[in-house]
Amino acid sequence: MAIPSPGNSITLRVEAPSSFTATSEITAAVAAAGALITALDVTESHQDRIVVDVTCNTSSEAHADEIKDALNALEGVHVRKVSDRTFLMHLGGKLEVVPKVALRNRDDLSRAYTPGVARVCMAIAENPEDARRLTIKRNTVAVVTDGSAVLGLGNIGPAAALPVMEGKAALFKQFANVDAWPVCLDTQDTEEIIMIVKAIAPVYGGINLEDIAAPRCFEIEARLREELDIPVFHDDQHGTAIVTLAALVNALKVVDKKIADVKIVVAGVGAAGNAIIQLLLAQGAVNVVACGRNGAINRDETYTDAHRVWLAENTNPDNFIGSLHDAVAGADVFIGVSGPNVLGEAQVASMAENSIVFAMANPTPEVDPTIAAKYAAVVATGRSDFPNQINNVLAFPGLFRGLLDAGVSDITPEMLVAAAEAIANRVGDDELNASFIIPSVFDPHVAGDVAEAIIGVVHAARDAQAN
Repeated sequence: MAIPSPGNSITLRVEAPSSFTATSEITAAVAAAGALITALDVTESHQDRIVVDVTCNTSSEAHADEIKDALNALEGVHVRKVSDRTFLMHLGGKLEVVPKVALRNRDDLSRAYTPGVARVCMAIAENPEDARRLTIKRNTVAVVTDGSAVLGLGNIGPAAALPVMEGKAALFKQFANVDAWPVCLDTQDTEEIIMIVKAIAPVYGGINLEDIAAPRCFEIEARLREELDIPVFHDDQHGTAIVTLAALVNALKVVDKKIADVKIVVAGVGAAGNAIIQLLLAQGAVNVVACGRNGAINRDETYTDAHRVWLAENTNPDNFIGSLHDAVAGADVFIGVSGPNVLGEAQVASMAENSIVFAMANPTPEVDPTIAAKYAAVVATGRSDFPNQINNVLAFPGLFRGLLDAGVSDITPEMLVAAAEAIANRVGDDELNASFIIPSVFDPHVAGDVAEAIIGVVHAARDAQAN
């Protein structure tokens, strides 16, 4: 699916004759080559020539080369340079450390550092709980990865995963004022990862596990939750599940169906698929069919993976046996967290009337959204260039904001549901339609609403214990 995207935005510095039609010819050539022009600026002007910066969205690096060739083919036109705007954004990284206190003179230094800081150190040594009050711990999250399952790129290692973790940390700060830091580990050994995270935990108020391959990620999260006194959250699992549930709540309103009545097919039984299914069942879904590479998870097969065993025991009530293509026939809802182009037009057409398609694989969805929209009443993806983007950034910043502010050590299913409901409720009944089932990631109220929902669950639980 070759669609121009800001993720493949380039700027071409183009030298052309100073004719009246030069810029229009350049514009026409770029458009004819399939790019989307977003800016055109004349940077130099001479009697015989001009230099123009043409900024446009392309679909790939190969497409960018096609744009360059198309311009060079124009008479008298020469492309001096092509700049990839995404790479330019990443030059030098996307994060920095900025002190919260001014260090203007010796007086400031004596209190921020030695000798005054020693008194604060001793106070924490005598009462370790004071670390939350007197250090960055109260507002800091470690974004931990081993680089084994990065986006849809696979096992690319910790160094190549760092740009994603930097981006994650930037989102924490931008949307919820949480200070997060990338921790990319050069090991993919489960015990080593657990040991290292436990060793660094005193610095952080929470751990966000990211892009760790299944099934290893399940054990790592479970063990760290049990052995640490700070919240541990695997975003690929629970962040995806929260936002998917929020989108489904509103999509079902659009098509006037109830979660207990619909047939839901989930493609992908890794970290995200498992967590989505668990949350759907917790919300009252009954007929959920989970599909892996070999088709529907069913009770006639023997599975060695504990998570597939659980799925076989708790989903697929009719014990359907068959392929993903067979499973979606007559289904009300398709949720894809698998890979590109696993469904075609015929499969979406075979779904029930007023169907819902969430094709969330990135960057290429399970089915072309424009094709899915010919048959499905509601279509959502993980992409920002289509309506209804199901994006974890709607969940994790506000969730951790609430966890840190409430000072809790565990994350409960009730918190996940409350977060999903808070996100869904950001779309009012007067706004809700097939193209707007989930709020924008730039809605300034989402993170605050999610944080308040988490704090509300914590207070309710504490009140219940007190009574």
